[in-house]
Amino acid sequence: MHNTVFKVRKATIEDIAEIQKITKEAFEKYVELAGITVPLDALEETCDTVKKDIETKEVLIAFIDNVPVGSARISFLSEDSAYLTRFGVRLQYQNNSVGKAIMNVIDLHMQQSNIKKLYLHTASKFTTLVRFYYGRGFYIDSTTKDKGYIRALMCKEYTG
Repeated sequence: MHNTVFKVRKATIEDIAEIQKITKEAFEKYVELAGITVPLDALEETCDTVKKDIETKEVLIAFIDNVPVGSARISFLSEDSAYLTRFGVRLQYQNNSVGKAIMNVIDLHMQQSNIKKLYLHTASKFTTLVRFYYGRGFYIDSTTKDKGYIRALMCKEYTG
């Protein structure tokens, strides 16, 4: 039996092209499943955008047997809150716990960083994704139409 090796690490400049591919693939499906008809920033990213995020945010990349399968970006908003963006998993690896595993690493990182609240936005009409976040302990804090579609601001609270 083959044992797969799952690893999540901080992204480096060498990971830019793979992160860009993961983001594009995941967000093209996100747009389709959420019924979004407006342009999304995630699909307009350049290598420079990803590079800047690696330099200014906590960017994580996940691998299965050395194949890049997912990524996420975290901005620290204050000493006790953070914002998760560009969370995506390659399509062929979705629905087999890769997203959960990445979220587990993020949760551990947030707790080690003494973060009390982690926020993210997601399309409120993308019910399977909203359910995924609910299953990870998030709740809907508010909704907005500021990007041309209904986005739910979701929050996860961490206690010491």
